[in-house]
Amino acid sequence: MATLNDWLRNGWLREHRSSRQEIADLFAVADRDIEASRTPELHPDWAFNIAYNAALQLAAAALAAAGYRADRLNQHYRVMQTLELTIGAPSVVVRTLDAFRKKRNTSDYERADVVSEVEVEEIQRMAAALRRDVLAWIKAQHPDLAP
Repeated sequence: MATLNDWLRNGWLREHRSSRQEIADLFAVADRDIEASRTPELHPDWAFNIAYNAALQLAAAALAAAGYRADRLNQHYRVMQTLELTIGAPSVVVRTLDAFRKKRNTSDYERADVVSEVEVEEIQRMAAALRRDVLAWIKAQHPDLAP
């Protein structure tokens, strides 16, 4: 299995020195977006995209706590993929988040009405679970950065 250092050598990551404030800010964005994604009457495409952004910020928080940032090229893809290498997320979670990344791109740039209510509920649940898991991992592995 690859490591974060392997990703660094490949140029997919850059070293990054994080702070408690940066991690707290990323969690604040995620919390705002988890809540906003549940706004009544919000179009499913938007609710999905907002909840996806929450998951992305949480994955970025884990990566930052581990001492890295993703390179700009394929940034969302790389940030989500590193969840296996940071918090030890199961590969099925990472694959699902990658499928949601692709769906988000479609709904943002290509077509409207591509997201179902079931998918909205799933990404909302995943974002909430990811928040719990990333926070627990940061508290255990990098307590000095815990928000």
